[in-house]
Amino acid sequence: MDECEDMPKDFIKLKSEKLSVDEVSELVISPYCGAVSLFIGTTRNNFEGKKVIHLEYEAYTSMAETQIKKICRDVRQKWPSVKHIAVQHRLGVVPITEASVIIAVSSPHRAESLEAVMYCINTLKASVPIWKKEIYEDEYSWKENKECFWANSEK
Repeated sequence: MDECEDMPKDFIKLKSEKLSVDEVSELVISPYCGAVSLFIGTTRNNFEGKKVIHLEYEAYTSMAETQIKKICRDVRQKWPSVKHIAVQHRLGVVPITEASVIIAVSSPHRAESLEAVMYCINTLKASVPIWKKEIYEDEYSWKENKECFWANSEK
């Protein structure tokens, strides 16, 4: 494969269907890269002593996709060797143990892909307009990300 046939690509998707780790990792694999790093955020069954039944996500989709594209551009500036980036976030109901978000990054060496994945998830939680509602046994709560810059600016 000629390197120009494997130009760096960003794969961004917000969807209501179940996310697939295999599908996301396949998007970023490249013969020029020796590392694929993944982050998988899953729904846990508890929060501060409360039993969580499931999560629900809502997004301002077009703005969220634009913001994720900006994160990808920032990654490429910080880690120029990064080849492919995939970010998928689930919307709607996400049952216990299923993935809410999957991020995958490929690069020639592991350090860049690991650092880029951490940057992606931290920046996504801080800046992308996606909202999480935790559903408990007898109540619910809209959760704000403590990393979220606009939530912290009002306090």
